[in-house]
Amino acid sequence: MVEGSMTQGAGQEPVVRTATLRDFRVPPYAQTPVPPRAQVAPPSPVPPRAPEPDPSAQGASVPPRVPAPAGPPHPGNAVVGDGQPEGYTPTERDLPVIRRGDTVQVRTVPEPAPVSEDGLGPLFVVGDVHGYLDELLAALGEQGLIDADGNWAAGNARLWFLGDFTDRGPDGIGVIDLVMRLSAEAAAAGGYCKALMGNHELLLLGAKRFADTPVNSGAGTATFQAAWLLNGGQKTDMERLQDVHLQWMSRLDAIVEEDGHLLMHSDTTAYLDYGSTIEDVNDTITAILTRNDADECWDLFRKLTKRFAFRDEGGADAVRELMATYGGQRVVHGHSPIPYLLGEVGAEEGEDSSGPVVNGPHVYADGLAIAMDGGVTMAGKLLVVQLPLHD
Repeated sequence: MVEGSMTQGAGQEPVVRTATLRDFRVPPYAQTPVPPRAQVAPPSPVPPRAPEPDPSAQGASVPPRVPAPAGPPHPGNAVVGDGQPEGYTPTERDLPVIRRGDTVQVRTVPEPAPVSEDGLGPLFVVGDVHGYLDELLAALGEQGLIDADGNWAAGNARLWFLGDFTDRGPDGIGVIDLVMRLSAEAAAAGGYCKALMGNHELLLLGAKRFADTPVNSGAGTATFQAAWLLNGGQKTDMERLQDVHLQWMSRLDAIVEEDGHLLMHSDTTAYLDYGSTIEDVNDTITAILTRNDADECWDLFRKLTKRFAFRDEGGADAVRELMATYGGQRVVHGHSPIPYLLGEVGAEEGEDSSGPVVNGPHVYADGLAIAMDGGVTMAGKLLVVQLPLHD
């Protein structure tokens, strides 16, 4: 384990949320590009928070809903070269920014979670954070997982982050530092705090390792650096990125099973390309990152950026395919924001509303899938939820 000291937001001025920070972009591997929507987002202050980290612990927006296209067995898993337009590149924007005023209602009814068979406490999951440290601290506090000072307060509870800690928001490194520190504190209290690999972890690793090295994108020249910048990469995150962060990210698992929940970042069946067991998938992805080949890492990033495999016709079958291979009774994922999974963006400009309304996770695909990305980057909600859920 690497020893060292890290700072969390140290020496930075208060950060103001701006339209730039909220710009929600991903490489266009999932859907055909559509014109971006206008965004109106009055700024609000988001001051940084800086608890002392402990490095000793563990280890993109969407067009309105459309009928599933004919062809691929799992809609939303299109890759470059699968009938995409000419000039389709990894740096082209294909997911519009949701406007303030767009609303989505999500209803779920949580019930108390049982203690696990091994004596550990209740299970919690966290959706995409994307650098919004203050929102994360508030959400963890609301669930009683941390105290007023940001320290672990949940005893033997279990906490899983579903990936995407950085980019778009103001303090991605602060988020990573917090998760690493909570991992040590939770372990000392008899519980655990762990994290999964998101596509933005792969993107940040690639931008740091390979910078402007050209990669074989399947649609012309691409680089990790360009993709990272156009997907919300923050200069302050890159400046504060340390070896301990890189090592922690590169060792994250991609998929796990907990209490019958198959946890993963992306709503895609692309995990099947990396192994027939959970252990195989995690070992294969770790090996790819260890080999440090730019094209191989790009292909991994490209595949784990796919989305919407569970959303439309055939979505429940895609979930069942994953569970038949890896186990579990429900898939729990982040990656695709709930407002876009529902395809409901109905408010007109000028209508008085504070932003998309996300009250909780979205249960769909015949009740087999739970979406956890509440759209914090678009003024939605950063979700921290206790499992199981009952819709």
